[in-house]
Amino acid sequence: MECLYYFLGFLLLAARLPLDAAKRFHDVLGNERPSAYMREHNQLNGWSSDENDWNEKLYPVWKRGDMRWKNSWKEAGLSADPYVYNWTAWSEDSDGENGTGQSHHNVFPDGKPFPHHPGWRRWNFIYVFHTLGQYFQKLGRCSVRVSVNTANVTLGPQLMEVTVYRRHGRAYVPIAQVKDVYVVTDQIPVFVTMFQKNDRNSSDETFLKDLPIMFDVLIHDPSHFLNYSTINYKWSFGDNTGLFVSTNHTVNHTYVLNGTFSLNLTVKAAAPGPCPPPPPPPRPSKPTPSLATTLKSYDSNTPGPAGDNPLELSRIPDENCQINRYGHFQATITIVEGILEVNIIQMTDVLMPVPWPESSLIDFVVTCQGSIPTEVCTIISDPTCEITQNTVCSPVDVDEMCLLTVRRTFNGSGTYCVNLTLGDDTSLALTSTLISVPDRDPASPLRMANSALISVGCLAIFVTVISLLVYKKHKEYNPIENSPGNVVRSKGLSVFLNRAKAVFFPGNQEKDPLLKNQEFKGVS
Repeated sequence: MECLYYFLGFLLLAARLPLDAAKRFHDVLGNERPSAYMREHNQLNGWSSDENDWNEKLYPVWKRGDMRWKNSWKEAGLSADPYVYNWTAWSEDSDGENGTGQSHHNVFPDGKPFPHHPGWRRWNFIYVFHTLGQYFQKLGRCSVRVSVNTANVTLGPQLMEVTVYRRHGRAYVPIAQVKDVYVVTDQIPVFVTMFQKNDRNSSDETFLKDLPIMFDVLIHDPSHFLNYSTINYKWSFGDNTGLFVSTNHTVNHTYVLNGTFSLNLTVKAAAPGPCPPPPPPPRPSKPTPSLATTLKSYDSNTPGPAGDNPLELSRIPDENCQINRYGHFQATITIVEGILEVNIIQMTDVLMPVPWPESSLIDFVVTCQGSIPTEVCTIISDPTCEITQNTVCSPVDVDEMCLLTVRRTFNGSGTYCVNLTLGDDTSLALTSTLISVPDRDPASPLRMANSALISVGCLAIFVTVISLLVYKKHKEYNPIENSPGNVVRSKGLSVFLNRAKAVFFPGNQEKDPLLKNQEFKGVS
């Protein structure tokens, strides 16, 4: 009898060994297991329970920190081919398929066969998604997309884990594991982007007074649940302008005062949905029926009133039934002074010296409105305003009239696109213009005339300076001598200097007639 006990124990142990050795999906995909209540009330359509067995022989399981992870993208010793995207290395292989057209290794980790979509042999990656105690398998390329129907999912954050295998021939190698949190909510996720012209930094939620701000509402709806819904946007801008309701996801608003304001948005989406069942009708008290009344109520020959069955009423579709969903957004924005507008009112060509015949100087007279700028930047580009040729930025000191002159150099003739910006700490105003710079060829008539004019002017200045120096040297006091020659030479020099000054400085001629008479006597 004792031998029999040993024999039965050996059989039980042998029968238990395979059960202990077999891995299940929850052993491979994650240690976080939901409760029995979560499993029962969060059933996902098309997903399978992670209590199923995992084919570890075909899909090996590596723990985190295993050295084989580092070489998983290099075939992990399965082949001498080091490249991952070798799509055709095994595509022509018959894969040992049997008469049914399915091989034993073209299966998922739970043993289900691969779907034979067109080109499925070139899909080398197997994705296993795991959440709420359930898994979903998918064959794909370098990326796949999975949608989860959250109708039965508990509200709140949930964990999604993904394991990716790559197949090469008849082998499968794990290459990646990742997990992330997704949130199931009955509220509409709402985001609002804000944009304002001349605003220097839109991310700091600081904007300019007296310029419109564009608010654009973005709704996160990956399942397209709201595609056929009516959406209303109710705005409160916090500046005592009241509520504004619109069906457009964009709206403009201008703040006319400086300060801090609270922005509030409520989004309401009314989507078509099933009608709730009507409440059961009250049961009126009935008198005790007589025998004749009782027989009549059981006669099939007696037609009853139509539409008095509450079950039939609940099945009648009502097209006016809707499901309302709401979303909310709040922000605190600051309104400050800023540069509202900038204009170029005049452009003047400045004459360049002769040593720089190919360059041109242009003066831009600029005005602005709003706050006083502290810097000016110019970007000189080609006529299409796409290829930048020169960028210059410099600080400026502008008075309250906001009128300044900006001088810029252009290398060569042609048409240029000029972008001019004035900025301060919170704003940046821009204006643009096209300018045509004339030819600066030294041989051109205009350049020759200008050069001649510059040369004549320089010569006149040189002669005048020399004459003044000579005049100063000879204007020293000398006693009068009775030498007619000396008188003639000194007065003759005075006459020459006076005539030279009359030519170059006609407004400074001496008007004393006595001096003129003496001078003419000296030379007579």
